[in-house]
Amino acid sequence: MTDFEHATVVLCPAGPMLLRGQHEIQDADGKIHRTVRPVSAVCRCDRSAIKPWCDGTHRLLAASARDGDGDDDDGASDHDSASGTSAG
Repeated sequence: MTDFEHATVVLCPAGPMLLRGQHEIQDADGKIHRTVRPVSAVCRCDRSAIKPWCDGTHRLLAASARDGDGDDDDGASDHDSASGTSAG
């Protein structure tokens, strides 16, 4: 197995940024958050209730856009999926 077989950062289409291993994330207020899980999901849609971590809200935004009910403002990518990933 090479170092390239498992990327440490993965950008999920219309979803979160997944981080493998130990990382530090700085939020908009300058606060540092350390990853504590093997894989952490960082919000990219800016709608998560647990920023900087993904809470899955991006899935609701995508469903709303598909149904024509959403306020698809700028097409920003989605959150980090908190389900089983580092926080939200």
